[in-house]
Amino acid sequence: MKFQDYKPPFLLRNGHLNTMYSPLFRRQANPPYQRIRVNTPDDDFLDIDLLKGNNKRLAVLCHGLEGSSASQYIMGTARLLHENKWDILAMNYRGCSGEMNRAIRMYHSGATDDLDSALQYIMPDYDEIVLVGFSLGGNLATVYCGERGTALDKKIKALVAVSVPTDLLAGVHQIMKRSNWLYEQRFLNTLRDKVRKKAAQHPNAYPIEELKNIKTIYQFDDTYTAPVSGFRDAADYYKQCSSGQFIPALQLPTLIINALDDPFLPKECYPYQQAAANDNVTLLTPKYGGHVGFVQFGKQAYWEEELILQFINKFS
Repeated sequence: MKFQDYKPPFLLRNGHLNTMYSPLFRRQANPPYQRIRVNTPDDDFLDIDLLKGNNKRLAVLCHGLEGSSASQYIMGTARLLHENKWDILAMNYRGCSGEMNRAIRMYHSGATDDLDSALQYIMPDYDEIVLVGFSLGGNLATVYCGERGTALDKKIKALVAVSVPTDLLAGVHQIMKRSNWLYEQRFLNTLRDKVRKKAAQHPNAYPIEELKNIKTIYQFDDTYTAPVSGFRDAADYYKQCSSGQFIPALQLPTLIINALDDPFLPKECYPYQQAAANDNVTLLTPKYGGHVGFVQFGKQAYWEEELILQFINKFS
């Protein structure tokens, strides 16, 4: 399958500028989502947002770290796919819908049980389903499909993962670099706010006094994410949930798009060998694009959104 190469405007041939352009300058109308609350087996809830059009095929969109169904890349993808006869389910992970979840745990990069809860809720209504994940969501969707292997529900026809950190430990070390300090602090600011809310619910699970010592994403995951999610520590969490190890087991058509100038991705997150060993997997590594950037001027849709539509239409 041939794909058109990404040729950005001259000023966006810089990974940082391409990464920052969309959240700072892209303006879109909020999709007319229908919000549904899905109960989880542990007496918690997920808020999912639907765009329906009497179609029998569904695209499930999985957002990145501290994103939501209102993230620019989710809204842009939802709009384009919905205009092209796809119904949409936009995930909001635990604590990401605007209302804090009830259980001790929040979300993490390998919380495939929550993705499964959403799929089990919606699956009876559709004949064909595709999964589309961005960054953390790309990791999540890849782990979900890979860990199921041949047992993956046959309704799920294809997978697309964009700007995906296939090696979580290497990815965290990358974002801890000085050049990425602003990104890391932005993530940490909202994550700290969530810990304060969770500490009010579950003070023993969220030691609030540790917040002042949290300077990096690694420290955050080691102190909070890993323990409340059942992992030994951050290293154990990253090892178990990195999607690269699941790529050889993927049994469905898969497209991975990781730009070479992505400031969040180190060399370990370009899984050339794993992709080459699995005929189901296509790995695209365009020279430019940043992290979930791929900006196009003069068009409503961004480059990766057009590729997602092209790819999933081939298998539906």
